[in-house]
Amino acid sequence: MERSLRAARVATYVYFVLYGTLLGTWVVHIPEIEERTGVSHATLGGLLVVLGLGAFVGMQVAGPLTDRLGARTVAPAGGVLCGTTLFLPGLAHDPWTLAAALLVFGLCNGCLDVSMNAHAVHVEKAYGRPVMSGFHATFSVGGVLAALAGAGAASAGLNPAAAMAAMGAMGVVVALVAARGLLPAAPAGETAGAAEEAGTAPPAEGGGSTGRVWTLAVLALMVMLCEGAANDWSALHLKDVMGASAGAAAFAYGAFAAAMTVGRLLADRIAARFGSLAILRNGAAVAAVGITLVTIGPSMWAVFTGWALFGLGLSGCVPQLFSAAGHADPSAAGTNVSRVAGLGYVGMLAGPAVIGWLTHLVALDHAFVLLTLLCVTTAVGAGVLRTGSSVVRRGGPAVDPARRAETAAGRR
Repeated sequence: MERSLRAARVATYVYFVLYGTLLGTWVVHIPEIEERTGVSHATLGGLLVVLGLGAFVGMQVAGPLTDRLGARTVAPAGGVLCGTTLFLPGLAHDPWTLAAALLVFGLCNGCLDVSMNAHAVHVEKAYGRPVMSGFHATFSVGGVLAALAGAGAASAGLNPAAAMAAMGAMGVVVALVAARGLLPAAPAGETAGAAEEAGTAPPAEGGGSTGRVWTLAVLALMVMLCEGAANDWSALHLKDVMGASAGAAAFAYGAFAAAMTVGRLLADRIAARFGSLAILRNGAAVAAVGITLVTIGPSMWAVFTGWALFGLGLSGCVPQLFSAAGHADPSAAGTNVSRVAGLGYVGMLAGPAVIGWLTHLVALDHAFVLLTLLCVTTAVGAGVLRTGSSVVRRGGPAVDPARRAETAAGRR
């Protein structure tokens, strides 16, 4: 059993890296595709919303499918679909064909995103300790691989369609090979029995469980809105407000991204010792301090420190929210994760736009006060993680879910 559980964890890491690589491959080819299709920056912004809309719809479809068929079926299918549709944006020749390509690619991304996170929840439950943040950290590894592959394709003279098709084909192979390590799906009754045996079943509270999941989704929206704002406005803030050069300004996002990656690598151990509530509440508080330092920082180094604290604080929040949603009802993990991930994704897309709209009313650094308020609200609302049973047995041994189900059945 220990070997199969380790294989499932490795397979989940592979899917997170795969997702980051496929999505990153599209990102690194955006400039070439933008030039090929002749779209403006403003039009491209609207087309990215189409990508997000497709992902949102894909998440809502994949969640119930994952609960019904199992992540072992849906995650490989999502990986194959992402791989086979990755080249479509590279073939686009005008805004309309690019919009259609991004809608299809977004749908497939949403399917992979939800199913792999649902499987990560099952792996975490089997381990009996937090492991979700580590999975999310490896998503960034995929982005690095995509950047390296993109640079190699450019030096080799490959056009975007050919380069993206090659990466997509590799992604299909990886998705199919890694599928062998995924945990088998258990019938809903067995899943519930296993959760009861392990002491992790949620209380029978009817609609209360659904209400709690939507509360988690709202928190995810706020946290991911902050993350989206940092992605698009950190470098511009340093350049426009602090007067830094373009090269120096890029380090603002670098400080944020690096701190977020480090934080996610450490968050599982911290959660195992102090609990998910501590990660969410204290992380949001640290993020609030960080973005406040960005707003009022007297020097460039203070602003760098602020962006780093902002990334460090946010780093563990989303994994804890996804994990709590998946564990709220073991028989509906996919559906609940799709709700939280879907609303969070809306926040990720809305973040840059909301800050941009506020800059028409106030200065950019003053617009960041909204992010401070959202972080403070998240810290206050973190108590939702205290309701229901514990997500996992902290520091408990890994137990075979099938064995727990059999034991529960024997007792009945």
